[in-house]
Amino acid sequence: MKKRITILNAIITEERLLLETNEPIKGLVPSEQILVDSDHYSFIYLMEQQEDYTYIVLPEQIWPSLKQALEEKIPVWITTTEQQIELINFHDELDYVINNIKGNSNYGSEMVTKVESLF
Repeated sequence: MKKRITILNAIITEERLLLETNEPIKGLVPSEQILVDSDHYSFIYLMEQQEDYTYIVLPEQIWPSLKQALEEKIPVWITTTEQQIELINFHDELDYVINNIKGNSNYGSEMVTKVESLF
């Protein structure tokens, strides 16, 4: 099973969106890809570590911050008390995934409704 790091909080500063987690992110490299977890109403940003992936879970409660960052083109960073890593290509990937979900029943009606109502 892939390692999952759940984002606990999202804070928008003047120049970036900070996605906070308590779990270590050392050695993680952005893979510039976002997936969808329809069962848990989350987006998943993929990060690589050596030959494996780590899932950065972006739960529904932080979606309003994601929307603001997307609209304002604010860079998105994952952060801990020790380190910050920019999530490269975040805006393009999130925009692509959102547009793919809208009106697409393959993601489940509840996920489609949630995405359409916010984004």
